[in-house]
Amino acid sequence: MPSPDPIRFSQRWRVRTYEMDENGHVNNAVYLQWAEQLSAEHAEAMGFGRDWGLARGCAWLVRRHEITYHLPARRADEIDLTVRVLGIGGVRGRRHTEVRRAGDGVLLADVASEWVYVRVADGRPTRVPAELVKAFSPVVGE
Repeated sequence: MPSPDPIRFSQRWRVRTYEMDENGHVNNAVYLQWAEQLSAEHAEAMGFGRDWGLARGCAWLVRRHEITYHLPARRADEIDLTVRVLGIGGVRGRRHTEVRRAGDGVLLADVASEWVYVRVADGRPTRVPAELVKAFSPVVGE
């Protein structure tokens, strides 16, 4: 099995009934959940998931999400989600997630996320470990 791409990670998901709102489309908050889940799965695939961070006494927390909604996803739609690492260093990481309808590739939403690496013991920001920065070195400093 090839190594995962440190910069780009994609998955295809099907919209589930419980993700719908009263207007018949995916609830706005779900897009943020998808962005966070995809980021977590990318980190796991790279070997830097939750357990890796907790073993070092640290974790990633979201500092900010900025989401732009273009068109709604609807029940049973298949969607393609792609997250890209835009930068990592110091105490922060930046990612961008696109949500597209499978088949025609129409952009439904995009999410810009800023994450902060913190010590679990006190919640204070701490420097991203060199091992993690090295793994994402193609984008460090961008």
